[in-house]
Amino acid sequence: MGVFVLHLKENTTVKGVKKMNDTGKSVARTGITFGSALAITISWSLHKSILWACIHGFFSWFYVIYYAFTR
Repeated sequence: MGVFVLHLKENTTVKGVKKMNDTGKSVARTGITFGSALAITISWSLHKSILWACIHGFFSWFYVIYYAFTR
């Protein structure tokens, strides 16, 4: 029995499918982050205001950590 090893360069694709780490990087660049979504959810549940939810979503993890320490 032989072992077949395929060495791919960082940006190489196999039959048009990107490697897992390349896909993860592109997903992280698009959309809102988990921290922003969590901050918006917390803010909405407390204040019921779209303006505050947007502001807290901008601050993302900073607001989530602040909420965790002040709660």
